[in-house]
Amino acid sequence: MPPFSTRTRLATVSALTALGAFASLGTATAAEPALNGEWAPFTRCPVDAPAMLAADGLAQTPQCVVSSSTSGSIKLGNTTVVTGKTNLQIGIVQNADGTSSVVAPPGGALIAEPATVPGGLLGLMCPSDIPVITGLCESLENSSLNKITAIMESVGAPYAFNQTAGILTDMPIVALPVRIHLENPLLGSKCYIGTAANPIVLRPENRDFPAFDMSFFQGDGTSDPAGEMSRINLTGSTQNDSTFAVPGATGCGLNVGLINLAVNAKTGLPSASGNNSLTLNNTQTYLTGLNAPGTVAPRAGAVLAENWHSAVK
Repeated sequence: MPPFSTRTRLATVSALTALGAFASLGTATAAEPALNGEWAPFTRCPVDAPAMLAADGLAQTPQCVVSSSTSGSIKLGNTTVVTGKTNLQIGIVQNADGTSSVVAPPGGALIAEPATVPGGLLGLMCPSDIPVITGLCESLENSSLNKITAIMESVGAPYAFNQTAGILTDMPIVALPVRIHLENPLLGSKCYIGTAANPIVLRPENRDFPAFDMSFFQGDGTSDPAGEMSRINLTGSTQNDSTFAVPGATGCGLNVGLINLAVNAKTGLPSASGNNSLTLNNTQTYLTGLNAPGTVAPRAGAVLAENWHSAVK
């Protein structure tokens, strides 16, 4: 069976590497299925989404993507948060004109280990010259209420997608609007850095080239050099963006205005472009799809879904 076309590979690789930047932080989802063989990493591919099922194999080609990182960090103003294991899974519909669209799983594209803000509330807003905040800081000494976790959330569709940047270095791949949810009982439920109207916009770039190889397998995941499926493997690269600006915190605490001021003053927010950065280490990215989707037109999306379900253990 023939491998992916050059056009498809370029668009796919750029989606893989760029969208891995989403995985700096995230939220957990329900238990995932176990899949056989080469399908194993693709536990949340949205194969049953209408846009994926509608891909005919000619005008649109459906594919599954997973991108994970063992560790990383994000610096916002004066605060750096170390991230743990992360995992992004999406579907991609490649269009015949060279464009593509992204399809997220029902539970969201990202899962990740919780990221802890260093120093908690004490580190985030103390000391402060605001009397009310000073009293709060004193009450937090040795308190379990001090801990803050941070969750990055997508707040809009990606845009400015560059098909070829994913296999190059130092070239923006895609623009990703996000916000960061700061979670702590004293901050309330609506404490965010960035909003849907004023997001943090990440434009990730490859800092080095990933190792590249391909494998072939049957629809149920069994390895087979003559199989109907292909998997592209891109491993070991580092991704970074240091161009994004960060707006101030909003919605933090019962006394919203005072808590926002304290958080922003201590962390140096808002923070202009050049003062912030995102890094993802040792990214492991995989893409899979039909070798010859045109041969099963107009059912390419349905065949991909059938194959995925046949691989569930």
